[in-house]
Amino acid sequence: MNQPVASETYAAQVRRLADLSARVHAQREEAQTWHERQCAAARRAVAEAEEQVAHAERELAEARQLQERVDAEAAHLWQLLRERLGAAGRRLAGPPPPTSGVDGDPVLLLGRVRELLDRTRQPGELPGSVNPLLAACGVAGAVLAYALGAGARAAGVGYGGDLAVGMPVLALVVTLLGPLVGLVPARVLADRRNAVLGPRPITVVLAAGVVATVILLVLFR
Repeated sequence: MNQPVASETYAAQVRRLADLSARVHAQREEAQTWHERQCAAARRAVAEAEEQVAHAERELAEARQLQERVDAEAAHLWQLLRERLGAAGRRLAGPPPPTSGVDGDPVLLLGRVRELLDRTRQPGELPGSVNPLLAACGVAGAVLAYALGAGARAAGVGYGGDLAVGMPVLALVVTLLGPLVGLVPARVLADRRNAVLGPRPITVVLAAGVVATVILLVLFR
């Protein structure tokens, strides 16, 4: 038969059990607190990571907008440079590619380029000293057109038939276009002098061409 347990021993066992229960409860509370702290830290880390991702996405969007703006401005300034250079500029291809290793604000750098282009000499109109050359262009255009017209008339006479009727009309049209033909060499002259072919030079070329055309028609009709 089981021996009866003394009251002191039973009380000690109860105290020991209570102490063990308290220690287990404390450890459980500590583990729960540690778990909650870890979860809170993980949530904070996720929130910070999400904020960093959102910030990086905003920076990427701003960088793309800046790149598009810089590319458009660079293309515009390159076109202005080609216009400044005239005929030589038309032989240039597209803008040069970006250069690596260059520090500085691209918008500020492009602004300096624009200021430099604004300070360069704007192409002006051809001076009055080239009026004789412009008149010679008009005369040359008239002579060339008249020669082509004369060749067309001769071809019409040679072949006869319907060509004998149509070619003189075509020859007259070509001859009347002679003053306009003189604008081609005049434009080349303006490009070589980095100037524009304004109203005055055009008037000189057309007037000389018209006069030459009238003289040719009167002399060789």
